[in-house]
Amino acid sequence: MKYLHTMVRVTDLDASMAFYRDALGLREVKRTEYPQGRFTLVYLAAPGDEDAQVELTHNWDPEAYTGGRNFGHIAYAVDDIYKTCQHLMDKGVTINRPPRDGRMAFVRSPDNISIELLQRGEALAPAEPWSSMPNVGEW
Repeated sequence: MKYLHTMVRVTDLDASMAFYRDALGLREVKRTEYPQGRFTLVYLAAPGDEDAQVELTHNWDPEAYTGGRNFGHIAYAVDDIYKTCQHLMDKGVTINRPPRDGRMAFVRSPDNISIELLQRGEALAPAEPWSSMPNVGEW
């Protein structure tokens, strides 16, 4: 058995690509349009880890998606949790659970999917402004 991907339904493909690709740094691995089914599939992966993919499913006809919190979260290890969170903030992403401990942070996609960011290796020493940042919303 081999892990293939996690599928996440998205309502706005452009906003989702701006989040997953431009802000989070995932790379598009494959994109397929299905005009007969009226949907698009986009597969993304972290650089150097193309085997673990996120499949964004965009149905062309508007639908309301609920229960994003029931999904849980997608987790990624990052080389520097503080630099990653600063980059995300610079891209307009809210840090819902800041990395006060130098180890873990949470953000949300445009469709409210929780993304957990974990410091690769040992936790970084606590540092400002992260140490005193409060949680924002749900994560």
